[in-house]
Amino acid sequence: MIDTIGFDGDDTLWHNESLFSMTQDRFRTLLGHAADPETLNRRLLDVERANLRFYGYGIKGFVLSMIETAIDVTDGRVSGHDIATLVAFGKTMLAHPVELLDGVEAALDALAGRHRLLLITKGDLFDQESKVARSGLAERFAAVEIVSEKDAATYRRILDRHGVDPRRFLMVGNSVRSDVLPVLEAGGHAVHVPYHVTWAHEEAKPPADGYRRIDTLRALPALLEEFRP
Repeated sequence: MIDTIGFDGDDTLWHNESLFSMTQDRFRTLLGHAADPETLNRRLLDVERANLRFYGYGIKGFVLSMIETAIDVTDGRVSGHDIATLVAFGKTMLAHPVELLDGVEAALDALAGRHRLLLITKGDLFDQESKVARSGLAERFAAVEIVSEKDAATYRRILDRHGVDPRRFLMVGNSVRSDVLPVLEAGGHAVHVPYHVTWAHEEAKPPADGYRRIDTLRALPALLEEFRP
């Protein structure tokens, strides 16, 4: 029986990647004079991946990577005005309202009485804390864990800290790479809830079996009945 359920935050409980996609569209428009859209996408993704070890995940690292890419594709000739515009893009993203996905509150309320709920989200500490607070969901969780990376070792540390048997733990998230594969490796269960946009860095081949997939969190309470003895 599952007694503890972990939930991802970005693109599982609230919209996130669509905001990045919209900003990347604006980035391509701003730098369209320097390179074609495909080149800009490829160069930005390469810079983002290289910068993860310096900045981690989140909006601030994304903005710094956009600036670095702009400098790169213009051979250092990007204007101060364009850099200021990229910084403004980031501030707009940080100030954007937290918009919950459909069915989130109903699903959490249906599960809270029978399961301990954990929020396990990845990214910049300040930004994630702000989104959790503005989401209005914080009180529904027994604990909030904000981590810099989601791998099997991270999940094991979290489960050990909260005294959770991995065999009785279920992780729910939109990313196969971050919310499914490492949880299965750690001995837990996973449910994949795909979001309509996926960052290329988070793309991964799903395992052949060992996890479940649902289209919306509204389906989660019914799915949990399958785990009951």
